Amino acid sequence: MLSERRLEVLRAIVQDYVGTEEPVGSKALTERHRLGVSPATVRNDMAALEDEGYIAQPHTSAGRIPTDKGYRLFVDKLAGVKPMTAPERRAIQNFLDGAVDLDDVVGRTVRLLAQLTRQVAVVQYPSLTRSTVRHVELLSLAPARVMLVLITDTGRVEQRMIDCPAPFGETSLADLRARLNSRIAGRRFADVPQLVQDLPDAFETEDRGTVATVLSTLLEALVEENEERLMIGGTANLTRFGHDFPLTIRPVLEALEEQVVLLKLLGESTDSGMTVRIGHENVHEGLNSTSVVSVGYGSGVEAVAKLGVVGPTRMDYPGTMGAVRAVARYVGQILAES
Repeated sequence: MLSERRLEVLRAIVQDYVGTEEPVGSKALTERHRLGVSPATVRNDMAALEDEGYIAQPHTSAGRIPTDKGYRLFVDKLAGVKPMTAPERRAIQNFLDGAVDLDDVVGRTVRLLAQLTRQVAVVQYPSLTRSTVRHVELLSLAPARVMLVLITDTGRVEQRMIDCPAPFGETSLADLRARLNSRIAGRRFADVPQLVQDLPDAFETEDRGTVATVLSTLLEALVEENEERLMIGGTANLTRFGHDFPLTIRPVLEALEEQVVLLKLLGESTDSGMTVRIGHENVHEGLNSTSVVSVGYGSGVEAVAKLGVVGPTRMDYPGTMGAVRAVARYVGQILAES
């Protein structure tokens, strides 16, 4: 276990390196921070921190920089989440409140996160498998053609055109719409198949084929893996950190192009807590020089998706964590009210 003083020295090194982009020396630390000890003592503390792998000496510089292990300790023990100011919170709310549909919410969230953190923002669309049915609408387009509209609790809308095996009257369509909504509105997608399996039996023999076709289309819409969608923005921000990446940022850019990699980076949607992966904690080799800060968002207690940012390990962790958490909270509120 590190002493309190050495933890303070590590905190100061991280803060100075993030702020100045320059390796930090003992003289600079004692001048900028009230550590209450001499430069010689600070040098001894830095030597101990280096021996334990929390800081390292780049090239022949006299200064030190944090390692992945040092950033990890900083995030876990030394860094509080920086709260957003009242004007920042109002700006977030005003910007997101203008969204007109789910695509607009996700698009605005990506742009906002990228602007607030000046890093790469990634937002996953709400997962259908963790959503509930808000309403099912059935519209007659022709005697044997129906449009099914599925609306979820997260504001997601799925539309399907259905060619019926026989003409289906308006009265029967209204009956099916009412029966469907009475059974599945407010229920989780996973429960729907069992709730509707005997529904055709409630209709006249000549209508059962059409009811079965409508239900089949509905169930297909529920199980399709549309939740594997995400939006990314702010990639150009990485060019500001060119010297933070060894040799080139190309491996980072290539990794960010792979949707599967990004979904794994964000982690399981059901985990609503804050996750910070630093450097080599990211299993994808191309992202070993980056950190990922992510958190779940949703319209209720359980997260329906994740959002976060990707940037260099030399990032403002308290500020980034605060921005990501604040944006996730507002997106959740919007989904709950939509």
